[in-house]
Amino acid sequence: MTTLLAGDIGGTKTLLSLYRTSAAGLECLYEAHTPSGAWSHLASLVEDFLARPAVASLPPPQAACFAVAGPVQQGQAVLTNLNWHLDAEHLAQACGLPMVELENDFAVLVYGLPHLQAHQLAPVKAGQAIEAAPCLVLGAGTGLGVAVGVEGANGLLALPTEGGHGTFAPRTEEEWRLACWLRSDLGVERLSIERVVSGTGLGAVARWLLAERHPAGDHPLWDGLRDGEVEDWPGAVAAAAEAGDPLALEARQLWLGAYGSATGDLALTTLCRGGIWLAGGTAAKQLEGLRSPAFLDPLLSKGRLRSQLEPIPIQAITDPAVGVFSAACRAAMLLA
Repeated sequence: MTTLLAGDIGGTKTLLSLYRTSAAGLECLYEAHTPSGAWSHLASLVEDFLARPAVASLPPPQAACFAVAGPVQQGQAVLTNLNWHLDAEHLAQACGLPMVELENDFAVLVYGLPHLQAHQLAPVKAGQAIEAAPCLVLGAGTGLGVAVGVEGANGLLALPTEGGHGTFAPRTEEEWRLACWLRSDLGVERLSIERVVSGTGLGAVARWLLAERHPAGDHPLWDGLRDGEVEDWPGAVAAAAEAGDPLALEARQLWLGAYGSATGDLALTTLCRGGIWLAGGTAAKQLEGLRSPAFLDPLLSKGRLRSQLEPIPIQAITDPAVGVFSAACRAAMLLA
């Protein structure tokens, strides 16, 4: 039995899992959620995990992959919201691991794509993927993650990007007014795509509509404000939309349109004829919206290049643990 260590390392919490390989694929043997801030560094957390009786009784992992919330360069990473400096070589030595790799927590999803099962996915748009063509993974969560997968000598190779930080391009007068208001509200000269196309962005769109139409605070969504701070605006907007609130429904439609347009632009940039996968925290929550014309029409409306996008299949990744699963897939690749 070959065992693998996988981790999804975030500023708030860390998920560590021990997997084994089998003829049926990867099987999770043990997992643990831990507050990241409770540890001074990752090595101590990993050592504690490996020493737990349920883990120590199993064969030691032969490879490990940790997905981290931040850029990875030359085997090193610094977490934005946690004072951890990660070094793959140091982790391997400190924890007695033969092989360790650090991967950006979004780019790592590319390595999980060939191994995803039906229960981890939901179809968005039918199409015909071209074998060995590039694929695109993007997802609106706290921000907008974007990664590209290309065929390498040993399977898919993940190319991390910062595509979510491209400049937001308004398509309509409404989006132009939204962009102007957001620049002023945030005090920035340049508006990135993820300021609109993210879970946070859904809340921003609703705040703009409230500021335009209900400046006196005479709308129930204003109750989400506490001491000048927004309290889970995306959740409040989504709940209000489900309840049929007209302003929240309009905010969701505007957000879906911006998301669709940005997805189409990125698809043209990457020529991802291998398929598009939508991940992030909103993929499962906004599934019906992603299947609707509100999202798909702006995605495909690229003038003469529409014909390049129409055949591309789109799927949503709905498994909330896909990050650590993909890290396990990458760890298995290290042994190939």
